[in-house]
Amino acid sequence: MTVMAYGATAGDKPLEPMTIERRTPGEHDVAIDIAYCGVCHSDLHTVRAEWSGTLFPCVPGHEIVGKVTAVGGGVTKFKVGDVVGVGCMVDSCQHCASCDEGLEQYCDNGFVGTYNGATDDAPGHTLGGYSQSIVVNDRFVLRISHAEDQLAAVAPLLCAGITTYSPLRHWNVGAGSKVGIVGIGGLGHMGVKLAHAMGAHVVAFTTSESKREDALKLGADEVVVSRNAEEMQAHANSFDFILNTVAASHDLDQFLALLKRDGNMTLVGVPEHPHPSPNVGALIFRRRSIAGSLIGGIAETQEMLDFCAEHGVVADIEMIRADQIEEAYERMQRSDVKYRFVIDNATLAA
Repeated sequence: MTVMAYGATAGDKPLEPMTIERRTPGEHDVAIDIAYCGVCHSDLHTVRAEWSGTLFPCVPGHEIVGKVTAVGGGVTKFKVGDVVGVGCMVDSCQHCASCDEGLEQYCDNGFVGTYNGATDDAPGHTLGGYSQSIVVNDRFVLRISHAEDQLAAVAPLLCAGITTYSPLRHWNVGAGSKVGIVGIGGLGHMGVKLAHAMGAHVVAFTTSESKREDALKLGADEVVVSRNAEEMQAHANSFDFILNTVAASHDLDQFLALLKRDGNMTLVGVPEHPHPSPNVGALIFRRRSIAGSLIGGIAETQEMLDFCAEHGVVADIEMIRADQIEEAYERMQRSDVKYRFVIDNATLAA
């Protein structure tokens, strides 16, 4: 089936309207009409070939919300008309230790990304959610139970939401936890909302005094301007967990000093240049740890979506038309968005 999409033919070319092919649903496939697709920094890096290995034509988008239009004969979990989502993965090997544990994002053989992943479908790699529809194996389709008027704001949960939810859950954040969220952007604003919904005492860290009021509105109990040494010192040795969402190289030691004994700081942003090496003494003498985390498995992503529906959590978004994607990328690079762009995919047909 031929559908409309937005993509690029080379890293130095702008995104433009194009037609792409979608396969006929197989035995275990779900066909989805895409209503909304979030815009992620990974989209920009990939389509601009800023990361190696981009395959063209490239159609980005891995924060997908839509309705089921067809299912294969072997599909039992979904039916036509269901509201569903697709995140960053559309396949994995399904037989390694990580897949067996429901951690497909750490598949030993590499998961298949929703775009730029190897596939038998033309053109030989996956094409993402900046398109009218998509066909996905039912194991990688997620059920959405939010209200209809929240669906656009649900889309970023499929990447930004699970990227922050997974480490919060892994490190047992909940009532009684003191949690720091470093960076109040697309990821950080979700981290604040989720940690607050989990019952933690949430402290937001920002380099900008201008974000103090916003962070409090998002659910932070306190806001610290990280450039203010006195504000930082006031929280020394007090955090159970810090989620660091900043994707730029920066000094990690200033945040390590805020962790309790046995406290952890998890990084979810990949910087263009490595962080300066942290002071090992800060780890050894308080048994602190630094970890990383990558999105989440399918079961945990479903858990996250259900948790968000129960607690009324969605992203703060700005809706755009498909023909505004290039402008949105430029604004995203300037951090001129609160806090995620979402494409109204109905505008692809305009």
